[in-house]
Amino acid sequence: MARAPGLTPAAQPGLAGKLPREKKKKKKRFWKNKAREASRKPGGDPAAALRPPRAPEAFSQNWKALQEVLKQKSQAPGKPLVLSPRDSKKQPQVAQQDGKAEHQEVGMEQAGREAPTGSVPPASLPNGRAPGPPKKARGAERTEKAPKRTNGDISPKRGDLKHKKRKAKEVTAALTPAPPTEPDIWFDDVDPVDIEAAMGPEAAEIARRQLGAGGSSAALEKEQAFGGLTRALALDCEMVGVGPAGEESLAARVSVVNQFGKCVYDKYIRPTQPVTDYRTAVSGIRPEHLQQGEAFAVVQKEVAEMLRGRILVGHSLHNDLKVLFLDHPRKKVRDTQKYKPFQQQVQSGRPSLKLLAERILGVRVQQAEHCSIQDAQAAMRLYVTVKKEWERAVQDRRPAPAAAPDDA
Repeated sequence: MARAPGLTPAAQPGLAGKLPREKKKKKKRFWKNKAREASRKPGGDPAAALRPPRAPEAFSQNWKALQEVLKQKSQAPGKPLVLSPRDSKKQPQVAQQDGKAEHQEVGMEQAGREAPTGSVPPASLPNGRAPGPPKKARGAERTEKAPKRTNGDISPKRGDLKHKKRKAKEVTAALTPAPPTEPDIWFDDVDPVDIEAAMGPEAAEIARRQLGAGGSSAALEKEQAFGGLTRALALDCEMVGVGPAGEESLAARVSVVNQFGKCVYDKYIRPTQPVTDYRTAVSGIRPEHLQQGEAFAVVQKEVAEMLRGRILVGHSLHNDLKVLFLDHPRKKVRDTQKYKPFQQQVQSGRPSLKLLAERILGVRVQQAEHCSIQDAQAAMRLYVTVKKEWERAVQDRRPAPAAAPDDA
């Protein structure tokens, strides 16, 4: 008989009552066959295979957990469910469990029938096999395999920190270059300033000592030496600017040192004209220095008496004598700027005191504000290094004394 198009089996006439009856017959045959198989096995009870487990120990662990959750929910419907730490990650799914409770109950009944645990004997199972150990959840396996972490703390142990610090110190010590020595500065005719920029201040000091007299650093002041007036005295003045533009110079400080670098005179001078430029960056003079200064006439007289009959040493002495309105015999003046051997040594026609002290003495002066005492000491030290040669050259330039005429 051909089926009418568009009609389902349930919609066909005469078939509505057949399908439910056929399903019932199949279920009866299935359970009868199960009972026969259980009765054939020795010690088997056909009724036990058909009945679901009733004792609490006969249920599976999942079924017990579900029963505890449902029991807590029935006791306190207003409170949130208390789950185990393992299930804490699944809390958002709690709301969905209510709708699936009935479905899970049916599924757990079938699981209890097919795989009973606890006191059910192995013979009562349909296949006759003993139940295996309970399987662990996937989350539990991952938790066991994963290494434990202490709240994301990845800091090393205390011993590791000490080891790393010691290792870092060793590496730093190995990378730090050793200070230069005199054999390392073997090149000549190189400015110590360039050496300092390239190799550091230690190498520059060595170069200055090598360029100095005898290769040793010269001190500007001799310790434990005579502090009075000597045959040679060095003079230096600091000046300030007067006039409309501050271009005219006026003596503001006078310093005199003896042959050993000891200061024998140092006074500030009270200005006779209004100061328009203190030139502090170069002279180091400030207004408070001149307020308690000595009168110019007093200083001029004291310095003139001190220099009378002595050798006068200095750098660009004509400028110092000009502001003091003094004069000194030319044969007794030793100006380091005009000494030709110094000019040839530094290759300059008018070398500065700073250049001469650095190249010849290995001493750096006039780094910031000038000091008249230090400038006088540097000029005296330059003179002392070549005193014998300089005095011999002065004697050679003197004309020979005229011979007395013979008496006729």
